[in-house]
Amino acid sequence: MGGWSAERPVSLMSGAGVADALESLGHRVTRIDMGRDVAARLAEAKPDVVFNALHGTPGEDGTVQGMMDLMGLTYTHSGLVTSVIAIDKELTKQQLVPNGIRMPGGHIVESETLFEGDPMPRPYVVKPVNEGSSVGVAIVTDSGNYGQPIARSTPGPWTEFDRLLAEPFIKGRELTVAVLGDEALAVTELRTKSGFYDFDAKYTEGLTEHVCPADIPDGVRDAALAMALEAHRLLGCRGCSRSDFRWDEEEGESGLYLLEVNTQPGMTPLSLVPEQAKYRGMSYPQLVQRIVDEALRTGGGTE
Repeated sequence: MGGWSAERPVSLMSGAGVADALESLGHRVTRIDMGRDVAARLAEAKPDVVFNALHGTPGEDGTVQGMMDLMGLTYTHSGLVTSVIAIDKELTKQQLVPNGIRMPGGHIVESETLFEGDPMPRPYVVKPVNEGSSVGVAIVTDSGNYGQPIARSTPGPWTEFDRLLAEPFIKGRELTVAVLGDEALAVTELRTKSGFYDFDAKYTEGLTEHVCPADIPDGVRDAALAMALEAHRLLGCRGCSRSDFRWDEEEGESGLYLLEVNTQPGMTPLSLVPEQAKYRGMSYPQLVQRIVDEALRTGGGTE
């Protein structure tokens, strides 16, 4: 848990919750706040299984997975190849869209070009290619205060990242689906009190209302569950994943778009996977045990 990505605080919360749950079930747990000595720490611990509660890079992008593969360790969640693809939003599209998964169009842009003009008609979204938890996401609108074109002096992902993914903005409602093993659990709607479902809205209590199960038509619910499960399968995910969607209700089922797949979703008290598991009658410790059992059953994340 931990590490040094922008999602370090979330990972520490996820890791603490998971460790407490495992200990409550009688397991012997070693907590590792990942530093550059992580391989030595793992070798010293000699674990039966590693619960990977890291979020972002390098814990979710294949780097740590490759290290553990070389060490011959069994670990939770997806393996190296899946992790490399799923954390990269452009690679994810290349894998899913040709197989029938509806995702927003868009393309990679150099951040410098945004100061010369818009890459597509407003409103549109720009976001880092390989960050999670809505880190660095900006919605550019005609009425926004970023400028026309975007001003160099205006804070935003263009000042932090050299390359960004630009996509058309999908209006409507925010939905998410957790997949555990070979089953999609439920659809949750995320209703933010203000703005959109960004990093603060995700992890600050009271800023977002979670409606589980979502109050949506049966056809849209079934489509979201099926798309999440198929994306999980097509990417080769293991253990648990979470797919995030936007739904334009004016377009019905055809207005449902998958945005991204998270291969190591949060396990904090505000996280969506534990909430959906609870809705399905599973306690937090039972969920954690299911993820560990899946790792042991599949031989870990190795491809």
